[in-house]
Parts: sequence; structure tokens; C-alpha cells
Amino acid sequence: MKKVLIVTYYWPPTGGSGVQRWVKFAKYLRRFGWEPVIYTPENPEQLAVDETLAAEIPEGVEVLKRHISEPYAIYHRFFGASDKGAGVNPLNQQKKSFKQRLAILLRGNLFVPDPRAGWVCPSVRFLKKYLKEHPVDAVVTTGPPHSMHLIGMKLKRRTGVRWIADFRDPWTEMHYFKHMGLLPWTAAKHRRMEQRVLDTADAVIAVSAPVRADFQARTATPVHLLTNGFDEDDFAAVPPVLPAGSFTLVHTGLFASDGNPLRLWDVLARKCAEDRTFKSQLRIRLAGKTDTEILEALNVRGLSGNVENLGYLPHRETTELQQGANVLLLPLRDEPEYAKALPGKIFEYLAARRPVLGIGQEGSAAAQVLNDAGAGAMYGWERVEPVRNFIESAWERHLSGEDGPNEGDVSAYSRLALTEKLAGIL
Repeated sequence: MKKVLIVTYYWPPTGGSGVQRWVKFAKYLRRFGWEPVIYTPENPEQLAVDETLAAEIPEGVEVLKRHISEPYAIYHRFFGASDKGAGVNPLNQQKKSFKQRLAILLRGNLFVPDPRAGWVCPSVRFLKKYLKEHPVDAVVTTGPPHSMHLIGMKLKRRTGVRWIADFRDPWTEMHYFKHMGLLPWTAAKHRRMEQRVLDTADAVIAVSAPVRADFQARTATPVHLLTNGFDEDDFAAVPPVLPAGSFTLVHTGLFASDGNPLRLWDVLARKCAEDRTFKSQLRIRLAGKTDTEILEALNVRGLSGNVENLGYLPHRETTELQQGANVLLLPLRDEPEYAKALPGKIFEYLAARRPVLGIGQEGSAAAQVLNDAGAGAMYGWERVEPVRNFIESAWERHLSGEDGPNEGDVSAYSRLALTEKLAGIL
């Protein structure tokens, strides 16, 4: 059995499909001849933790935990305790206070590439000694935070170990990079770091085809496509049940204000005004972290009584919610760079086999996945009529009792199939 050291900031992770990625890989790697070893902070700054995911790790997997010092205590003292966790991310908020703008400016320019940068050197010292005593066949770093990749790069240079850099999101081409208030020399430093990572790694992994193409155009290092996915076990154990007497729209995961689907809320408000039955049955269930601007937009349109803001749920409850939806909501961020992204939730939506209504770039990577799987449709932010038709069609199927599951082939996105592909890369 070969061994792979996985350097990750999130362990156990929040319930998001993207950061679940390596929990699920670790679950299945032994089937393909690889023993995972996890290296992670013992005290990371996370919005939430889903301990049920840690239970999926096979017995005996070694987890190395080391203390990390982060500047967030000062950050939260500056904002005040009430601000902690108030939104998905201050970078995403459309209305920023002076304090928030100042904090973003300081954070972006003082901590490069991110506030976990102080963990890099202590980690390299510890892992260099660990690898001398416990050799592995490969090291994988997964980011963001992209400081994890700096750990891998330094280990590669000092030990020669095979190193794979897994980018769950882009780095300098990430949609919020331009909102970080970076000074020109700071932005240039990010780009230099990113390029060194791309050029030093033995292999790079990207989670969408457009991001893979971007990376491959910039480096001679092989860049592999390995999307996020869904775990068949999560859905096989939960029989799909559509609650009687309610027409349910579900969104799971982070719901940021720069992806607020205002025209969808307008369509729903108008339908409620015209159809009392629809208004009485409409349920908008939000599971995860939701920005206040989303809730305010729903309230302004008189829909707050139809909203259930559930917050973070254990992963099993999230999959139940997805399978019990009449419509799954997939709003993309209203940023041009986001057309290249594949939100992690899209793959669990495919596994839930419920109709997906996407709001965002119609030529995006996410739109292509929905189209290929026959799982739903993606409409631009201002496209009112097709959104209304989608909701009307789903409502009619609900009333007629003919709201059956999607039948498209989504097997290529199973975590098991993706882990087999990962083993080949390793």
C-alpha cells in the first residue's frame, strides 16, 4: 500500500461539497492502493464543522494536528463579536462599512497569500522531520487557503517528494481577487507565488475544464481535471420523499449576496399574489450560510413568511433536504470569472435527481454540466420569462403528482469514480 500525505486546512470540514472533497477521497483511497495521512490545524477558524463527516474516515487513518496562530482574534475584536459570521464573507457583501473596507485592505496586503501564511514555516519544519521518519509516496496540498500550497512547494524543494497541488478554486483568477483591495506590488506577489506553485508541482489538479485550460496555458506542469462530486452512499441511504402539501425550493451551502437572484424572487412574489394555493404551499428552504441581503430581498417582496432559514445542517440532513425539493436553486456569483467555476453543490444536486434552476451565466461551466446531465437549466439574472416558465412547469407537475426524478447519467461524478481517477494522478 502506497502512502499519500494530504495537507488541508479543513478537517473535519464544514458541510460544503468542495471542502468535503478530501474527506471523501480519504474514504475511498484504500480501495485503489493508497493509504491517506492527514495534516491539518488543530484549531482552524471555521464557520461551522460537521463532525458526522469525520466518522466516514476509515479506521486507523493517521491525522496529524498542529496548532495554528491566526490574526482573526484581532480582526473580530476590531469588528466586534456580533460581526463574526454575520455574512458569507465580507468580500461578497454588496454594502461594506468603512471598517469592513479597511479590514479587507489590511488583510489583503499584510497577509500574503492569506492569514494562514504564518503556519507555513512551522509546518515545513515539522513535516520535513516527519517525512524523514515516515516516508510517503506523494504529498497533496489542497487550497484555498493557498498557504497550503506553499507548504507543499517548500517540502518538494527540501525533500524531493512527489507533490500534487489541488486547486479547489483558482488563485489570482478567483472572482473575489479583484475585491481584496490589493496594492499593485501585493497583487504581483500573489501572481509570482501562484506561478512558482504551478511550475514546481509534479502535477496540478483543477476542478473545472476552463480553470484547467487557464492553468495549462501558463505552465508545462501536467494539469488534470478532477471535479467535485457526490457520494453514492449519502443518497442511497436516504429515500427521496417529497413532502405533501408543500411546494419546496431548496438552496444548500453558501448563499452570497453577489448571487442574489432578484428576478426569481419577483416571479415568486407575483405568483403568490395571483395564486393563494401557491402562496400557502410555497416553502423556500435555505440550508447553510445565507447573507442578510438575501433575506432582506425576500422580506421586501413579502416572502419572509415562506422562508425557512435553517442554517448549517449535518450532511445527512442536507441530502434529505435536497431529495425532498421540487426545485433546487443554483444561483451563481454575478462576476465574469465565476463562469469558469463549478459550485460543489451542483454535483449533490445531480445526485438528488431533482430539477435544478440555475441563475447566472448561461454559457458557464455549471450550465454545461446541467445541460449534459439533463438536470435543469441556467438563465441569466434578468431573464424573467424563462424563470417564470420553469417555476410554472414545476408547480404543475407538483399539482398533478407527476414530479418524478431526473434520469440522466451522473455516474462520472461519483466520489468513488473520482477517487479512482485521483489514484491514477498520484
